[in-house]
Order: sequence, then C-alpha cells, then structure tokens
Amino acid sequence: MSGKTFYITTPIYYVNDLPHIGHIYTTVVADTIARYKRMRGLDVRFLTGTDEHGQKIDRSARAQGITPKELADRVVGRFHELWRQLDITHDDFIRTTDSRHHAGVHAIIQRMVAKGDIYRGDYEGWYCSGCEAYFPETQLVDGKCPDQGHPVELTKEDSYFFRLSDYQQRLLDFYAQNPDFIRPTSRYNEVVRFVESGLRDLSISRASLKWGIPFPSDPSHVVYVWLDALTNYVSALGFGAPDDRLYERYWPADLHLVGKDILRFHCVYWPAFLMSAELPLPKQVFGHGWWLKDDAKMSKSFGNVVRPDHLLERFGPDPLRYFLLREMTFGLDAGFSDEAFIGRYNADLANGLGNAASRVLAMARRYFDGRTPRQSCGANKLRLKADEVVQRYFKAMDELELQTALEAVWELLGTLDGYVNDKAPWSLFKAEGAASESLQRVIYNGLETLRLAAVMVSPFMPRTAGALLGQLGLEGKALTAGDLVWMGLPTDHALGPEGTLFPRVDAKEFFAEALLATPAPEPVAPEPSPAPVTPPPETQPVARTGQLPPEVVAAAVAEAVKPEEELISIDEFVRIKLKVGLIKNAERVPKSKKLVRMDVDLGEGTFRQIVAGIGATYAPEQLVGRRAVFVANLKPAVLMGLESQGMILAASIEGAPYLLGVEGEVAPGTGVK
Repeated sequence: MSGKTFYITTPIYYVNDLPHIGHIYTTVVADTIARYKRMRGLDVRFLTGTDEHGQKIDRSARAQGITPKELADRVVGRFHELWRQLDITHDDFIRTTDSRHHAGVHAIIQRMVAKGDIYRGDYEGWYCSGCEAYFPETQLVDGKCPDQGHPVELTKEDSYFFRLSDYQQRLLDFYAQNPDFIRPTSRYNEVVRFVESGLRDLSISRASLKWGIPFPSDPSHVVYVWLDALTNYVSALGFGAPDDRLYERYWPADLHLVGKDILRFHCVYWPAFLMSAELPLPKQVFGHGWWLKDDAKMSKSFGNVVRPDHLLERFGPDPLRYFLLREMTFGLDAGFSDEAFIGRYNADLANGLGNAASRVLAMARRYFDGRTPRQSCGANKLRLKADEVVQRYFKAMDELELQTALEAVWELLGTLDGYVNDKAPWSLFKAEGAASESLQRVIYNGLETLRLAAVMVSPFMPRTAGALLGQLGLEGKALTAGDLVWMGLPTDHALGPEGTLFPRVDAKEFFAEALLATPAPEPVAPEPSPAPVTPPPETQPVARTGQLPPEVVAAAVAEAVKPEEELISIDEFVRIKLKVGLIKNAERVPKSKKLVRMDVDLGEGTFRQIVAGIGATYAPEQLVGRRAVFVANLKPAVLMGLESQGMILAASIEGAPYLLGVEGEVAPGTGVK
C-alpha cells in the first residue's frame, strides 16, 4: 500500500422495494473503481448500505401489516445476497437503523445547534413522499413533483429548521473554488443555477412521523430523512463514537457516487450541513445518468423497474457487469434491454475477448506442448499498441471514463486479431516447426497481449480476468498496476487448463426460452402506498424473468388479438395434432428456474423429450405420471441446448401456467379434437 487513502461511497438505498438495475449499476461502478484503486496501491474504503427511515418505508410496512424494521430486514437480506452474486467488494454496509449511525446523526446535529444554525418554527409546503422532499407551489408540474412526477400533499406541521439560506454564498464560493466537486460539468451547472436562484431554510424534523431517529433534546420529533441519510457517510466511519479512527483515516470522502435525481441533496444540503458542523467537505460528487426503459427512468412508481435476475442466473455476474459499464457513457442516460445485452455478449465477449483467448491459447498448447514459448519478444508492433492502450486505460480510469477504458482494451484485442491473421503462425509452424524463433515471438506476443487485457478488465470482470490468467498459468496472482508492463509473461511456463470464457448464445433460442417462461408483469400499487415486497402465497405473481424484443412481443400480441377476418378454418385446425401424453420422467433444466425437461409417452413406442417453461408452477415430481395435452406435430426447438420435440398446453393466469388435464385413464397417443 502507498499509504494514500481512497474513500468511495454509493448512496444508501431505500428499503421500500427490492433492488433493481439502478441499484446494481451504481454499486457495480463503485466496485469497479474501488478494485482499480486497490490495483493502483491505494488504501481503499468502499461503503454502501440502506436507508431505512422515512415516510415511504413506514407506509410500505403498514400496507403489508408488518413493522418498518421487519420490512427493512427482509429487503436488506436481498441486497446482501445480490452484492454477493455480483462479487461486490464493499468494506462496510451501513444501515440507518444501526446504533452507530444514530450516534453520528446526533453528533452532527449537536454541532449544528452549537453553531446557532437550527431553530424551531412552523412549516407548510407541498411534500413528495417519493422524493422525501418539499417543493414550493411554483415548482410543481401539473400539481405533481417536478423531479419524477410523484403525487404531492400539502403538509403543515411544527418543525426544526436549518438555516440553509445563510449558506448560499458560501456554497457558491466553494463551487467556484472547487470546480471538480460536482461532475460531470453539466451537473455542476445545474447545481450552481439552483443555488443562485435562492435557498430557503430547510425543515429537518417531522412531528407527524414516528419512524426515524429521535431529534436530540426533543423526542416528539424525528430527524428529517435527508439529514439522517446523508450522515451515513461519516457515521459509518465512527463519527460520533468513542473510536473514530476510521473517520480520522478516511474522511473526507474522495468520491460520492449518486444518481442525478439526488444530486441536489448531496451537492447543496450535505456540504451545507458539513459547513455548519465545521467538518471537511467531500472531494467530489459524481451524478450519473439513469437507466431507461421505454424512454422513461426506471421507477417502482412507474411500474417499469428491471431486475435482471434471469441474466445473472444464466450468464453469471461478469457479462452483466460488462454490459452495464460498456453500454452507458458514465454520466449520461442509457436504455436497458435483453436484446442489447445479448448483442453485446456475442459481439464483445464471445466473438471478441473469448475468441481471441481461445484462438491464441489453442495454438500455444498445440505448438509448444501446453507451455509458453521459450523466447519472449521486446520491440514489436503489438507491444507498441499495447503500451499506447495501457496509458489510455490509466488516463480513462483515473478520470472515471469507464466506457472509454473498455473501448481501449477492445481496440487492443482487435489489433491482436489482425496481428495473428497477418503473421499466420499456422503457416510458420508448418514451414519451420515449433523451434522457429518467429513462431515463438508471435505466440508470445499474443499471449502477453491476453495477459495485459486480463489485468485491465479485472476491475470490471474479476471472474473472467481470473479465468483467463488461470489459462495463462498465472492463477491466483494479486494484480497491481505494475503488471501492466510488457514482458510480464514468463517464458517456458506451463499454461493452465483449457476452457471457453464465453460460449456464444443463439439469440433466437434465448428469446424462445424467454417467451415460454415470461410471466405477466408485476402489479404496481397505486401511490402513495407501494406494492408489497412479498405478496401472500395465493396471490404472489411469478417474478419477471426478462424483457422480450419488441418484435417478439408484437408477434405474440398479434396472435392473441387476431381480427375476425383472420379466423382459421376447420381444415387449418385439423393440421394441429393434439394428443394425450403421459409424463414418464421430469427434471429441472440446469441453470434455469423455469424450464423442465420431460420424457413423454405419446403412444409412439418411444418417449419424446419435451422442454417447457412450467417450472415456477410445477415441481418435477408433481408432473411424473400426469396426463396432459401436447402438440405432437410442432417443429423441434432447441432450448438451453436441449431439443424440445413438442409442446405441452397450459392456460395462463396472470402469467402462471396451468396444465390442461385429462380425466380417466386415457391411453397415451389418443387424439384430442
């Protein structure tokens, strides 16, 4: 370690709903930056956590008949599990219900009181529970919150106030002296304009709400959720506690990562609170863009939240991490779709990195008996490109241009592909044999380029980097910035085991499986009461597994709502051969929660293999011995590598399949008319 610290934080996430793609993106970005800074030798502290107080959580819990703490515990468990699945390397997870956090909130308020910046009064204004913020009537848009269009309610109550207006000029002076405090530049300009328009004193307590931290010296009030929440960045370090060594070591934060919708709270309220408490200000706040679906910000309130559990289940964490970081220009908005994910996966991972690794490693194993060549290569065309890319990579990563860093790595992989084609090592081997110095240099250059690529992608795709380094015979090596120097690959060194990094995915097969397994969308509860996190078993919908391409959805809709003139004739109907089938064996398809593979007796003397997306409703043991109706003359389809030789018929109720039953001991193969 260099002794230099780097403290990075995500916002703490509300627990009124389960984690979704927005939470995942911010946390993956933070993890990637933290991994890179560790690789650079910095003493990193990476914090994330959950915001568990406020009106939204209280209402969500009451709607489900549980306490706010019970709701928080349930949702927090899902965050922990998701971060484990995504290989997030946070050093701490703060909860605003932690006693250490309460101590920090009380400590900062006591400093603000001592400064004379808090007074008591009455407040009346339009309150948005979705944003946990008040808005003057002049800022409302069609009577709703100007930020996200949530409903607002007129609220009047006794409150403690913070003299935010006294800090208007101090904030403007600070922004001018620290232009990099707010990034990107467009966000800086937004915040400056907001503060220049005038600041009003801020209500920092609620008398009408009991779920929160009691206000110091007046427990009839609870602390306003944003003063409560923002303090997590110092309370997690022990501020306000007897042991504040972490605070002394890591504060001020080097980087607060936030979504652009909460930038104002982090760039206006938070620095003003810290100025009042006479504490150092964070060095930088970066407001990134939104993930959009149907050209709108994903929001539980809007019912368009994406939870890509199906992608994690099918592909593991690295492809999802790569897609999020490559698809979005950091700071701008981007659209999310499974179609775009599969396109990136095949083009960049399967055909790009995966193909380059497979190609070069296969030749090394063949030509040099599974070892690296005996000769390395200093000056060459590929090294010149690699040196250039490494410098661009460092610059992009230091400036938080994550997409640009990945583009540089893939440019190097493209150069490697052209280099191999140009040098044609297969021809050198054929003409000169494995002893050829030219052949050894070419293969060494290819392997060394793969090593550098693995090191550079390690903050983004840690499992992939480990697997590739393992194939190069470098498994388990701790990576540092010093590894990004040419000729780091040892000569005459045993290569590791073979393996395919990214098997290519058949897009048609993938979406055919999704079509079989896609249930109805999750219901959206009307504002202001959010939808239950876990509905009762008898009404619980199956979780959405994916977003189908527009053309697939359109085709399905067209089939379901054919106009009258497209009614089929009896001659067309009889072409569909429906038969009674007896399910003799059933088992789940590995790596799929929905698909079940069945051996079905259709009276043909042999069993047919049929794959169906019914696993969320039926366990395999419930299917064995059951008679159902099957389409017997459907063209075979391949799902998850398994050929399905027919289709089982089922009714769909809110997306859940219910098989069509057959009464009595009807013989397998009996026709259905």
